[in-house]
Amino acid sequence: MATTWDADEAKLSLTASGRIAHAGSRVAKPIGSAGLAGSASPRARRRLGPGPAIPFGLQIGPALLVLTWVVGSALGWIDPRILSAPWTVVEAFVRLIEQGRLQDNFVTSATRALLGLSIGLLIGTILAVIAGLSRIGEALIDGPVQIKRAIPTLALIPLLILWFGIGESMKVTTIALAVIVPIYIHTHNALRSIDSRYVELAETLRMSQKDFILQVVLPGALPGFLLGLRFAVTLCWVSLVVVEQINATSGLGYMIDLARNYGQTDVILVGLVVYVLLGLVSDGLVRLLERRALSWRRTLAN
Repeated sequence: MATTWDADEAKLSLTASGRIAHAGSRVAKPIGSAGLAGSASPRARRRLGPGPAIPFGLQIGPALLVLTWVVGSALGWIDPRILSAPWTVVEAFVRLIEQGRLQDNFVTSATRALLGLSIGLLIGTILAVIAGLSRIGEALIDGPVQIKRAIPTLALIPLLILWFGIGESMKVTTIALAVIVPIYIHTHNALRSIDSRYVELAETLRMSQKDFILQVVLPGALPGFLLGLRFAVTLCWVSLVVVEQINATSGLGYMIDLARNYGQTDVILVGLVVYVLLGLVSDGLVRLLERRALSWRRTLAN
């Protein structure tokens, strides 16, 4: 028959690592100074992600670039004949506003860009949905879009001039063609990446084609569409810069090209700064839309 001593001795055991473990306890307590130090503060978990967001982090890079420009101009490191000083550009900016030239050219450029972007978004999204939901549609649409993807949009300008002339139709068509490709590629890829279990669930619930598109297809393709939209906005402004320097009589690109003929570096920089601001603001709006529309996702960026 086991004695009380035997029972107590069975409850206590000395481990080989110098720890005293109690059979009725769930945690082994180490002995010695090293063991006590280790038990006093638990080991912190190492974060493998990029860490918390930095306030105004996206503005740090542009601010450093402008600061370098200011310091280089103030110390005479930058030749004003090559790159005008920031204060000279500000003076030209104010002068163009007082003359009304900047506002008129800005309105013209913004109208062209928004019109071309809207047409490209509409056509690209429709083509992506048709090709993503139909094998016949994919066979008819995907090949031509891939061919267009291989041909730079700017290389089509001579042909577009022959077709549409040098008026607004050519400029808007060029912007729309540049926008269609990224919208189609990313939206089509997102459609084909939708989990097949959602499709099976929709079939089980006997959803109509309309409800399937509205409740499954479009929400599933939204991340890809927004990614394509960021590329599309960038290509929109790039195309606008080019087409406005081809036989144009108005627009920011025309203003820059005219300033080049007269050697007005400050006016050229004003136009470039406006393009930069338009690009940053439009990309920021798309980022904001992405955060709001996809707030349910838990990603590395969060």
